[in-house]
Parts: sequence; C-alpha cells; structure tokens
Amino acid sequence: MIPSMDIYDLLVWFDQYLAKRHLQFEAVAIGGAALNLLGVVSRLTMDCDILYPEIPRDIAEAARAFAAEVRDRGDTLQEDWLNNGPASLANQLLPQWQERLQALFSGNAIRLRSLGRVDLLCAKLFALCDRGIDLGDCIALAPTTD
Repeated sequence: MIPSMDIYDLLVWFDQYLAKRHLQFEAVAIGGAALNLLGVVSRLTMDCDILYPEIPRDIAEAARAFAAEVRDRGDTLQEDWLNNGPASLANQLLPQWQERLQALFSGNAIRLRSLGRVDLLCAKLFALCDRGIDLGDCIALAPTTD
C-alpha cells in the first residue's frame, strides 16, 4: 500500500510505469526525497522535488496519471508529487553545483542525481529561512565548521 511505501519504492513503481510507456526522465532531485534516498533522514515523504531541469510535459502528464492510478487503488498520492517547486533555488546555489552532483536513483526509465552534501545543506538552509521547518534536516546533514 502506498502510504507505507518509502520514496525508493515509489520511484521503483514510477520507473516501471514510465518504462512501459517508453518514457525516460533524468533530473536533479532535492528535498526530503533526496535526503531519504541518501540515507540522511528516514521520515516518510511522498513527493519528489526536482531542481533541474523543468519537468517535460510528457513526464508531468505521466506523473499525474500515475498518481491518479494510485488514488484509484485507494491509496494516497498528490497529483503534484513530482514537481519543480524548488527550481528557482538553482540560481542561489554555490557556483559549479552541477559538478558536485551525486547518484541518487537509477532505474530503467529514471535517473536521478542530487546535490552534493554542502549544496544540499545550502538548499536546506534556504528552505529553513523560507519555511522554518527544515532545522532537523540541516542538523541531519551534519554541518561542520569547514
């Protein structure tokens, strides 16, 4: 059942969904999904924030249809579970953040990377200032004086 699934299981299921439709998606994910997949936090999250690139229309439509199928089965998944909500953050990150990306998830149709640790911490600090609820994630990233 979806509510008890972690983000990894959700992505595996969505990867299969995309593969059956001959769709491919490569992106940079951040937020709770990335932190979960990296093993930094273990809280349940049911969305995947995409920093870059803008989610193509065919992938966005597939994500909405996937969410509808999940809901039709009686489970819960928001229509916008795959989103570009934090995309504007890319302009605020440290220079050359793209060079510090790390592998996050690799399936048959989906390949996700995430920011490096320092860049993830910067993103979470921005989120903390914006929303005020990300202190736990900042601490979980184990910042040092370096």
